[in-house]
Amino acid sequence: MNKAELIETVADQTGLSKSQTDEALKSILATITQQLAKGNKITLVGFGTFERRKRKARVGVNPQNPEQKIKIPAKNAPAFSAGSELKEAVQTGRAPALAKKKIAAKKKAAAKKTTKKKTTAKSKSKKKARR
Repeated sequence: MNKAELIETVADQTGLSKSQTDEALKSILATITQQLAKGNKITLVGFGTFERRKRKARVGVNPQNPEQKIKIPAKNAPAFSAGSELKEAVQTGRAPALAKKKIAAKKKAAAKKTTKKKTTAKSKSKKKARR
């Protein structure tokens, strides 16, 4: 799944427009990036933890010339540790029940809104026809 497909799926599940979903996703990713850059840890209970880890300097081997040793400098790298609910969902192949309930409830609410709009539009057109 790519970013566009993710946005479309989330928009369908939440009832938000694709542009609203895109803005929300961009905001979430920007916030995570900013916090990691500052060295902060971001924990989403059940989903996982984003953090910045330090990699030590080490000596590597040049793949084109195996006799040549190269120094690889120390650096900070982003890391993600999966949470228990995410691990279970991946292992079983099923989304957590709570997520399914929320998605179903939002779809039901969106369907009711659509039905009300259609009913209201029909009754208005009938009233105009009677006049």
